[in-house]
Amino acid sequence: MKVYIDGKFYDKKDAKISVYDHGLLYGDGVFEGIRVYHGKVFKLKAHVERLFDSAKAIGIKVPVSQRVVAQAILDTVKNSPGCEYLRPIITRGEGGLGLDPRKCEKPCIIVIADTISLYPKECYEIGLNVATVGTMRNHPAATNARVKSLNYLNNVMARMEATLSNCQEALMLNHKGDISECSGDNIFLIKRGELFTPSIDAGILDGITRGCVIALARKHNINVHQCALSRFDVYVADECFLTGTAAEIVPVATVDGRAIGTGKAGPITKKLLGFFKELINEPEDKVETIEG
Repeated sequence: MKVYIDGKFYDKKDAKISVYDHGLLYGDGVFEGIRVYHGKVFKLKAHVERLFDSAKAIGIKVPVSQRVVAQAILDTVKNSPGCEYLRPIITRGEGGLGLDPRKCEKPCIIVIADTISLYPKECYEIGLNVATVGTMRNHPAATNARVKSLNYLNNVMARMEATLSNCQEALMLNHKGDISECSGDNIFLIKRGELFTPSIDAGILDGITRGCVIALARKHNINVHQCALSRFDVYVADECFLTGTAAEIVPVATVDGRAIGTGKAGPITKKLLGFFKELINEPEDKVETIEG
């Protein structure tokens, strides 16, 4: 596996950046997680666009175009046989100690290639155990979750709480007490054959897999509601599943020790997972459609 750093490729053991990079010092940067299926990049255009949107939102002026970053991603795959997952990163760059971003002259562009296995196979058959945690999702007016930033401490603390509860994922509430998202995944509920998920204003990442699932559900005549949801809605749901680039679609068996539905993957979850598996057989990895 290779790591791309500012136009050059390095072996994993030789891939290094400055300890004065503000991405390391302050979590000042953005990233994406991208899957590779059958040697092809999945949803390349959507990921690159979101990466640049995140950078723009925090005032990082990327020194190259979206197409150049997309090509770097594709080249990283070519140089990394067996690659399953990519982590493109844009940091504020090397600068002195101190918060002032003007200390950083040039952003650093990184693409990491690796393999991935987020959850064991059995989790996709019997479902995850999820715990509601006390770590609240960042207030949107403070650090908007739509920015996929390197500052992931909020998510890390939530996952720590879940682990201490012997659960695989953490369900986070927002400042209103509504369901937001999990520490690394978006959440969906199914009730009476319809699909429910928190809306963007609940303080969630606008997940790309989330968007795929919403589109697939509508394509197959499943009503989708993006709305405020509470723990009550979770507890009484017929089915529950999580979505994410790494997780794909994974069913939820229990939340806070309560079985959701039958306590295992339900029929609509299985259908949507089947539709998604069909979708990933047609990856999008062309740079021609990306901004030059």
